[in-house]
Amino acid sequence: MILWLSDIRRGEVGTVGGKNASLGEMIGGLKSAGIRVPSGFATTADAYRSFIAANDLEDKIRGALSGLEDDLSNLAKVGAAVRKLVLKATLPAALKEAITRGYAGMTTEIGHQPDVAVRSSATAEDLPEASFAGQLETYLNVRGEKELLTACKRCFASLFTDRAISYRKNHGFDRMEVALSVGVQRMVRSDLAGSGVMFSIDTETGFPGIVLINAGWGLGETVVQGMIDPDEYNVFKPLLDRDGLIPIVHKALGTKARKMVYNDEKSGRSTLIDTPQEERAAYVLTDAEVLQLSRWAVAIEKHYGQPMDMEWAKDGKTGEIYIVQARPETVQSRREAAHLKTFHLNEKGERLLSGLAIGDAIAAGSVCRLSSAQEIDRFVKGSVLVTETTDPDWVPIMKQAAAIITNHGGRTSHAAIVSRELGLPAIVGAGCATAKLTDGQEVTVSCAEGDEGTVYAGIAEVEEQDIDTTRIPTTRTKVMINLANPAAAFRWWQLPSDGVGLARMEFIIGNLIKIHPMALVHFDTIEDKDVCAAIEVLTKGFEDKTEFFVDTLARGIARIAAAHFPNPVIVRMSDFKTNEYARLIGGADFEPQEENPMLGWRGASRYYSEGYRQGFDLECRALRRCRDKIGLTNVVLMIPFCRTLDEADKVLSVMAANGLIRGKDGLEIYVMAEIPANVILAGRFAERFDGFSIGSNDLTQLVLGVDRDSEILSGLFDERNDAVTAAIAELLAKAQKSGTHTGICGQAPSDHPEFARFLVDHGIESISVTPDSFLRVKEQVAVAETMLRNAPKRSAQHQLSNRQS
Repeated sequence: MILWLSDIRRGEVGTVGGKNASLGEMIGGLKSAGIRVPSGFATTADAYRSFIAANDLEDKIRGALSGLEDDLSNLAKVGAAVRKLVLKATLPAALKEAITRGYAGMTTEIGHQPDVAVRSSATAEDLPEASFAGQLETYLNVRGEKELLTACKRCFASLFTDRAISYRKNHGFDRMEVALSVGVQRMVRSDLAGSGVMFSIDTETGFPGIVLINAGWGLGETVVQGMIDPDEYNVFKPLLDRDGLIPIVHKALGTKARKMVYNDEKSGRSTLIDTPQEERAAYVLTDAEVLQLSRWAVAIEKHYGQPMDMEWAKDGKTGEIYIVQARPETVQSRREAAHLKTFHLNEKGERLLSGLAIGDAIAAGSVCRLSSAQEIDRFVKGSVLVTETTDPDWVPIMKQAAAIITNHGGRTSHAAIVSRELGLPAIVGAGCATAKLTDGQEVTVSCAEGDEGTVYAGIAEVEEQDIDTTRIPTTRTKVMINLANPAAAFRWWQLPSDGVGLARMEFIIGNLIKIHPMALVHFDTIEDKDVCAAIEVLTKGFEDKTEFFVDTLARGIARIAAAHFPNPVIVRMSDFKTNEYARLIGGADFEPQEENPMLGWRGASRYYSEGYRQGFDLECRALRRCRDKIGLTNVVLMIPFCRTLDEADKVLSVMAANGLIRGKDGLEIYVMAEIPANVILAGRFAERFDGFSIGSNDLTQLVLGVDRDSEILSGLFDERNDAVTAAIAELLAKAQKSGTHTGICGQAPSDHPEFARFLVDHGIESISVTPDSFLRVKEQVAVAETMLRNAPKRSAQHQLSNRQS
């Protein structure tokens, strides 16, 4: 009738259900890895069947279910009738005795009568073709034999909740084929600490190098059901076992506005309360706990041989963390790895709101705003569902939606998990969607622009592209991608790129940090109260305000570097112009007015200047942390707009003073080749830097004397002009002579096929382009290399001139 969890293995799904089989497997097979799983026992499927038989329930249940309408319109009535039959039935004496004997054994084991968690585990649960996650019930903090027996019977009844009946019908299971096992485990007092969900794969992109953890205070139901916006952590798996490293590449503090705790110690009933302010402002997990959970996730994934979806809980009395559930991840792991579908918005309306993007697609439709799942009759098929949050009762509605938007929830919430399974774009944690969006309003839901999902007004024009990565040609010339947004880094992991040729620091500073670095260094001197208030909000949780800048920048860069590890990721140090810096919070007090910022105080000239040196120190601290503490040593640094050799020496000296020494621990430092002086003195710049990256936009501007932003002169701005290509050819020749790496990170190779061929003919080592043009440029490079091998030796400069004419 019962089996101890320690005696159960994963192959016994038919005996104890998927959940209990997995718990037993971890207890027996992963103890040596230090993974803690609460002990306990499980009733068997035969015990459930004996309960059904002893009460003559099968025919009664079948009879009640036979009256279910095909459209499920009478589901609530039928479900209630079946559950009533189960709850009124009596547990057989042998089953009662077995359960009480197991509970007594747990009492003996720990020396006192334990609080237990009573969990339902279906015998068809967590099969690859059908996940029963969220369909059945769990009862927490159950105490005493009487309460335990009642909870077990309620678990039996939960096999016939409305959502479970609907789920089995939709997945083709016989109405009585599925049996139920009840798992009884020692209770982890997470009501006094925190709990959450963990995946051993990135849930949105399928990137396998990341562990994703969501965390909230109190019982885990708030995270699972998406009642709160949880803390989120990303940990880079390949560096977890390197001594001294902390490979947490992303940390986001959730609002965690509510938490679930027990009403009182005797009843075991739970309730939602407002989270105290000090807990809202604090992370649930320490870095050490995040790393411990991540190592467990890797061990569990390796043991099972596939990506896993896990739940964890921290005991507030002992401080120990436990894994309380593990099942196969059923969405990303089943995607066809060789195919990458991309979406692009050609035209879009006003930005209405944003939240966490689930999936990577775009959908449009009319808003249907619902307050509860009981309003299913109001829902119009193909609409965009907008609501506070969802639970399993919402699934019948979600299946009819074009997209889903919820006010609350994280990446591991119910709305997020079901949306992925259904292949629907969803935005969770949008905050005010139910207030801002109205019934019938036409909107476009975009989850194709990175981690942040956006709702746009109207029906946008969307372009879709399917990329078969197995058909992308191999080339000698490296083709890399340009990236700026860390949130989109994992999206492109399937592209067979050779790394990142340009990671723009400005995006992280402008969009994530938003504050001028000197305003953080000199915060105490700022007189504008509104500026001070804005800085206080953004730096909440950081006693040292400069640490907010360093930490955010370091993790943002690390996220991009992790997605392409161990290939090089070339990070350009900040290259804002003075007018752009002035627009950052607090920036106006630290930036001069310039007539021509494009040719003013920018790039290298700022880094050693008294007016910005302390800000550059913060940039250096962030890059050093990314490489030395997080461990992403594939990060290469690049200096923009370096006008003179003396300026180069000054910048390298400042970097060395901040611990960024060229050659130390493999550190490479490149320079942008975007000024004629860089070409003329290329041999001497090569003595100071490990590589050149051609900035074709600025080089064209300065060679031709054309303002690249001038509409009047736009016809003159052309990277293919003979003067520009002569300068590039000269630089490439000099770099080859000195053995210095060469690359280009401008748009020209994407826009002009002949330009890519010109670069290949002259022996450039790498070309970096936007991700959406990667395939096109890769094909151009392959053609150019073939032509170079087969064609008679002739002037590539002459070829380009001929193509232009």
